[in-house]
Amino acid sequence: MSAFIILGLLLLFLLLGIPIAFVMGGLGLALLMFKGFNPVMIPQALYSSIDSFILLAVPLFLLMSNILLKGGIGKDLFAAAQSWVGHWPGGLGVATILSCGLFAAISGSSVATAATIGTVAIPEMLKRGYEKSFIMGLLAAGGTLGILIPPSIILIIYGVAVEESIIGLFMAGVGPGLFLILMFSIYSVGYARFGGQLEVLPRASWEERRKATIGALPVLVLAAAIVLGIYFGVFTPTEAAGVGFVLALIITIGRGTLNWTKLKEASVEAMQTTVTIFLIIAGAKIFSKAITLYRIPQDVTRMVTENFTDVGMFLLVVCFILLVMGLFIESLSMLVIMVPVLYPALMTMGVDPIWFGIVFVIMIECALITPPVGLNLFVVQAVGNATLWEVSRGVWPFIIIMLGTVAVLYFFPALAMYLPLAF
Repeated sequence: MSAFIILGLLLLFLLLGIPIAFVMGGLGLALLMFKGFNPVMIPQALYSSIDSFILLAVPLFLLMSNILLKGGIGKDLFAAAQSWVGHWPGGLGVATILSCGLFAAISGSSVATAATIGTVAIPEMLKRGYEKSFIMGLLAAGGTLGILIPPSIILIIYGVAVEESIIGLFMAGVGPGLFLILMFSIYSVGYARFGGQLEVLPRASWEERRKATIGALPVLVLAAAIVLGIYFGVFTPTEAAGVGFVLALIITIGRGTLNWTKLKEASVEAMQTTVTIFLIIAGAKIFSKAITLYRIPQDVTRMVTENFTDVGMFLLVVCFILLVMGLFIESLSMLVIMVPVLYPALMTMGVDPIWFGIVFVIMIECALITPPVGLNLFVVQAVGNATLWEVSRGVWPFIIIMLGTVAVLYFFPALAMYLPLAF
């Protein structure tokens, strides 16, 4: 009974609009004090929650992505992708998805990915006759690749929460990330063939392709340096974030697109986001201690083992709960609320936590583009000067593709686990 009361209070406070960090921290503190624990332990829990070397990667990756955003890198990526696939049916849609995937590999942020590519892709696609709701949905969904394709900030936080290898999680995100890029691209081509008359770009000459690719080459080198450096053990994810930050500065300053004002803006925005994330992590740490004391994870584990003997049915129920939660709670909140509750049950059911982390992130991707609180909806709405209805109407085919990807992962887990097991 206490589990339902605690979770009910948590959801009530969230629906009242209280920030998640203060809800979890305050409720956790109240629960601990109700059990007679000394409040002195709270500052210790707060400090230990962020006293992690791996978490240093979060502000550095955020700073790097903001610098690239302010430096107008999205234009080069989109031009290069467009030069190679723009003449296909739906080629601009494919170019948009490829650009999102490339920027995701250097930013780790869904918001930065959607905003950066959106500013370039939206005017071009509107000019070629694409329906506005399709464009908004494509960009909102493409932006979510930023939390799946490494380096992903959400995967870093998940790895810290469950004490799993960040490198393993990064590797596991590659296969599903590429699969989603492929599925989104196929849908874009299908939309162009059967969805209406669209203006097709002429095939770019080899000289145009060469120039566009050279223009994007520094960013491609940056992405390769980060991803390959992590995979081959040249540096840790935290060190990779530092390397990426320095390279981002070199690229944008060298191109003349970053000045002191833009650098200051990027630093302030990265600082604000970092403080928000760290406050949520700290509040989640206190709440996690409290629910462990009240034996909520243990009760959930017992309920799972008593009622679910089939892993597939358990995962189906979990995905349904996450899908419903995503309608009302933002992505990071879902992660910090549900992982401490579900993790012991995963261990009992024999579910690989790295594999489940990828499934969890894809469900978070769905939450990012489901109304009424999907963050990417509002980002794309602002960038594209669209209504929330136009954006919401365009995302549903992509949500179906994401849910289908979860099903593929269940039947073919090697899609995620091949690289972690191979290295």
